[in-house]
Amino acid sequence: MSKYFVLAGALCISGVANAAVISSWNFENYTAPTTATTDVTGVAADTGTGTLSSHHGTAATFSTPAGNGSVKSFSSNTWSVGDYDQFQVATTGFQAINVSFDQTGSNTGPRDFTFSYSTDGTNFTAFQSYQVATNAGASIGWSSATAHPESNVVFDLSGVAALNNVSNVYFRIIQADTTSVNGATVLVAGSDRVDNFTVSGTAAVPEPASITALGLGGLALLRRRRGK
Repeated sequence: MSKYFVLAGALCISGVANAAVISSWNFENYTAPTTATTDVTGVAADTGTGTLSSHHGTAATFSTPAGNGSVKSFSSNTWSVGDYDQFQVATTGFQAINVSFDQTGSNTGPRDFTFSYSTDGTNFTAFQSYQVATNAGASIGWSSATAHPESNVVFDLSGVAALNNVSNVYFRIIQADTTSVNGATVLVAGSDRVDNFTVSGTAAVPEPASITALGLGGLALLRRRRGK
């Protein structure tokens, strides 16, 4: 095989990379507000860049109880239909976006959520409805010592081209109805917890024109070297 074609093939393959973490929140450095509030904003990602915000229609108490096998999680009570946690990231340079996180709640916290995304922070598309995992219809209690993999939620958004290689993407987990974790009704004291929220993707493949230019440049270099 010609070494020219080998080089061109290598240049094409180099545009594909393994999945990498773009941004993630583990909340180990987060300090919750000391008074009840409807909104929390500007919680910086622990890895990468991005911010978390949370909105409640009625003032809620935010706290940092034990995470899923870690010291802290992001928790709040006073949930109503439409309340949400929102994670904003940049996917610049990445494609095939995936989101994963751990979620649980108290028995009287919300069970049913909608996972949605947006590229402008205003117009959201509902991607999938889901339920917080339970243990025989009851809350899965988290502790810092033991992780519960059954609490993990994963969304494969690799088919959503609009999320690839853009400066702002917004993900929301939105309370869908008034059903609680134990199958009854959400109460004011009922809480929801999130931990290890991670956005990942693969490096964006260069455009065909860029690949062609790289290949031609490589061939020209080899020709110059061969001519020496």
